[in-house]
Amino acid sequence: MTKILIHAPVDGAMAEALGVGFGRAARITAAGGGPTLIVGSGPGGWLVLAEVGCQTRLRRRLESTGAETGEFVSVVDLTHGRALVRLRGAATPDLLAKVCAMDLSDLVTPNGAAFRSSVAGLVTDVVRDDTGPARSYLLHCERSSGQYLADSLLDAGAEFGIGVDRFTQPGI
Repeated sequence: MTKILIHAPVDGAMAEALGVGFGRAARITAAGGGPTLIVGSGPGGWLVLAEVGCQTRLRRRLESTGAETGEFVSVVDLTHGRALVRLRGAATPDLLAKVCAMDLSDLVTPNGAAFRSSVAGLVTDVVRDDTGPARSYLLHCERSSGQYLADSLLDAGAEFGIGVDRFTQPGI
């Protein structure tokens, strides 16, 4: 998937254009593109996730938007430098509770919540991104740690019958 990181003033024009605050995530349909998930991953930081193969077009569009604001904005393509795992299913909060010390109740982490935490001892961005009726979480970490994260989740989820469904190149 396409993964673009943006840094800009927290209260600036780029922040307003992105429309997603810190700790939240929202889906949009990008002009001339497919579905996009914008994640307020930190104060003045956003992660933009989009369909496979659109990183150059999306990066250029975001750079253009940044230039129009007149602010200092950095736009970095992380597509090949980060790993992304989706966990889906009714037992997902129970599995994550074994490897992450966050309260995953609907009150604290509703659909669209985003946070950074230790997952299996690894710094990970976590986004609650429900797909259909089942809970779903996106876990985003350094590429070099992706296999460790996947193996740790499979190990922790054994009691819940977790398995790899299949490798897909889904849209966001």
